[in-house]
Amino acid sequence: MSKLNVNIDHVATIRQARMTDEPDPVWAAAECVLGGAHGITMHLREDRRHVQERDVDIVRQTAAVKFNLEMAMTEPMVRYARKLKPDQVTLVPERREELTTEGGLECVKNLKILSSVTRRLVKAGIDVSAFIVPDIEQVKACARAGCQAIELHTGPYANAKTERQAERRVVELMKARDVAWDMGMIVHAGHGLNYRNIRPIAAIEGLEDFNIGHGIIARSVFTGIRQASREMLDLIDKYTHLG
Repeated sequence: MSKLNVNIDHVATIRQARMTDEPDPVWAAAECVLGGAHGITMHLREDRRHVQERDVDIVRQTAAVKFNLEMAMTEPMVRYARKLKPDQVTLVPERREELTTEGGLECVKNLKILSSVTRRLVKAGIDVSAFIVPDIEQVKACARAGCQAIELHTGPYANAKTERQAERRVVELMKARDVAWDMGMIVHAGHGLNYRNIRPIAAIEGLEDFNIGHGIIARSVFTGIRQASREMLDLIDKYTHLG
């Protein structure tokens, strides 16, 4: 069965808009778990625009589910992750001018640093995944670097303008999954997924974790985050069985 990791970054975004102490992402994490989420994902950006170290530290200590830390491949973040010891680190690209993570990590050109960072994290007992576009060469580079997993960037699928474009994106995801499987890696997926477009992605066989944030947080404005998490998990379960 595929699993749901809820990314709670945008709860912190709302808090930081007023630079106050609410809404607290720590409480959000607890509500997601009560809604059935299998894991919590948080992106600690270098500019600390939303999630803060305090948030990550407390959620890591209190959430009795998988904890996935998204981070850039920088020396300060590597040192922080080795101290925190999350269950998984997902390495992502990061640019200060972007609204959210755009594009996948460039693993082919940055193979040397990716290999070094991965080796140091694995040595600390942390599973390593890389957030990449579904490109065969990027998948192979992750395997060469020693990553145990990849997270396939579903943004191009989510942003497809026509059904035919969306279908082509699904095929690309499946081809990248097959290569990752052949190289012994676990495959996750995420970015841009919501309640309207989750079905074809959830139906792809063998995707282990879905990392979903904005869609769930947006729905939770109307339903509450516990119910929003439950509803997304129900859809993933339903469409996984159809796949």
